[in-house]
Amino acid sequence: MMKLDKKLLISLCAATLLSFGVSGCMDGASPAGSAAKTPSIDGGVMYPVQNGMTGPYHVNEKAHSGAIKFGRTPTEEEYEEWNSDVMPDGTGLPEGQGTAEEGEEVYESKCVMCHGDFGSGGGGYPALAKGNAYELQKTLTNQRLKPDTDGPVRVFGTYWPQASTLWWYIKDAMPHPMTDSLSDDEVYALVAYILNVNEMEIDGVEVDEEYVLDREKFLKIKMPNRDGFEPKIDGPNGPENVRKYFSNPDNFGAQKVKPSERCMTNCQEPTAKVVYIQNGGISDFHPPLSAERSLPKEDNSAASSFDVKQAYADNCAMCHDTGAAPAPGDKAAWKPLIAQGMDTLYKNGIEGTDLGMPPMGGASMTKKQFKSVVDYIVSTVK
Repeated sequence: MMKLDKKLLISLCAATLLSFGVSGCMDGASPAGSAAKTPSIDGGVMYPVQNGMTGPYHVNEKAHSGAIKFGRTPTEEEYEEWNSDVMPDGTGLPEGQGTAEEGEEVYESKCVMCHGDFGSGGGGYPALAKGNAYELQKTLTNQRLKPDTDGPVRVFGTYWPQASTLWWYIKDAMPHPMTDSLSDDEVYALVAYILNVNEMEIDGVEVDEEYVLDREKFLKIKMPNRDGFEPKIDGPNGPENVRKYFSNPDNFGAQKVKPSERCMTNCQEPTAKVVYIQNGGISDFHPPLSAERSLPKEDNSAASSFDVKQAYADNCAMCHDTGAAPAPGDKAAWKPLIAQGMDTLYKNGIEGTDLGMPPMGGASMTKKQFKSVVDYIVSTVK
């Protein structure tokens, strides 16, 4: 959850890619100390190009100095869209408002199919809440060393240090795949709803269904785990604090094979026992995921009016037409699934799978209607 300045990160990434893209390890190269050193973000050093080398590596200097032949200068609108971060101090946070009750309506319409009822999570998609965030934050020190041991609960309310990250992420990246389609008021409402299901307070006031969240109140949110991370990255000295922290292996439990030397392989002493989660993960969601949809009994007279293609477009296309799940007509992906039998295919669709299929696709339709959508997809493969 460390947040560095976006431009700094991009500059560092570009420099790293350039270095690795044009450098090659050469036998007999000069030692690392032969080139001038500059501090790097990880607490070590970076070597600028000097006499055709960067540290012990030979460099194609033409690649460093050549003109860029691709891309174009972004328009002002494109730049503003990219430069839309929301910071903990309120920078970038627009005016707006919404209630948790309004947020629930948006959530049920655009979020529940992936994140589950009340933010409980779906197969392969992250949970947003598990109960009271203040109590569950204490579980972050739990160690899951035995199969029946309760592990740490890492959801928004218990784990994230800043609420600004949630507002920003919803606005820029949700809902998949219709990103940046929510209004500012809808985002405020969704944040209020997520605070509500995490049983959180703002300035001592419970965020209930009628609580009106606006910019002024948002800036008063104090996350339970706001002091649970190190090193401290906030403020003008954040990058320097990171360098100092990671320059000392003792700060993060590392024990180098040769503490006096930097290395690329076999650097770490075996200091910790690795324990793996058995049986592929956790499936006992709390509250349990439900495949039931409390709908009125089917009106057989209206059965013929059910538009299967429209139902697919409204409920399934957001994943199956975007690469997140197998697309209709993709024989390579669907043939092995169909080979398991239609009963299995129906069952997996209705109950959901650990690979990311939410129960009933998150759709509000009867099981009979849902099966007809499955039949439609299968018909495109045969």
